[in-house]
Amino acid sequence: MDLTGSVALVTGGNGGLGQRICHALAREGAHIAVVYAQSRDQAEEVAATLAATHGVQAAAFACDIAAPGAVDALVAAVQARFGRIDILVNDAAFNKAIPFPELDDMTDALWDKIMAINLTGPMRLMKAVAPVMKAQGRGRIVNISSVAGLTPTGSSIAYAVSKAGLIHLTRCMAVAMAPETLVNCVAPGLLEGTRATANLRAEQVERSASTSLLKKAADKDDCADMVVTMCRTETMTGQTIVIDAGRVFH
Repeated sequence: MDLTGSVALVTGGNGGLGQRICHALAREGAHIAVVYAQSRDQAEEVAATLAATHGVQAAAFACDIAAPGAVDALVAAVQARFGRIDILVNDAAFNKAIPFPELDDMTDALWDKIMAINLTGPMRLMKAVAPVMKAQGRGRIVNISSVAGLTPTGSSIAYAVSKAGLIHLTRCMAVAMAPETLVNCVAPGLLEGTRATANLRAEQVERSASTSLLKKAADKDDCADMVVTMCRTETMTGQTIVIDAGRVFH
């Protein structure tokens, strides 16, 4: 799919990885809806930088994807601003570091919050854009999961399970939304300089880098470039690509 003049809705667009994804898509000529839950000033600054740097249209949109009704309002607002939605990138996520054996610390409230943001929110967004993309005759969805969704690792059991769910949701939605909309997934390993990494324990960060074949963290730009590839493809759907400097093979 030619991305020139397309419209991309990127949740978590003001985050460390989200900003890289926004810039990678904007370089290809896509207009960007930068979606944020907090930090309005930062999101608006990202949008202004995208417009100035790449000559595209960009705007910031607030949305709590865990709140019922908020997603439908977001999709309507983006359509009103840009006239269409060609790309959805589900990058927004939440985690909290809780060692797996500390089961009592994994409260129902925390479990529900992680699932609501990491899994239910993306599902709501995909359902909301499905009729838009079908009517347009084309669409691309890229979900940002994690290697924690492929192995029993990660910041917490809830985070790992939510990301595993997102990987399988990718497959299911690829079936549901074909042939007009292609749905794929990127599963990064450790990424430095993100809010998610800031929530990890220092020993987790060190272990993730030292045990990779390449002895370093995954690269945010590599992940962003893969998002672009998944948006441009015409024949790949339902797939998950791991970018983790060589730790998990699937």
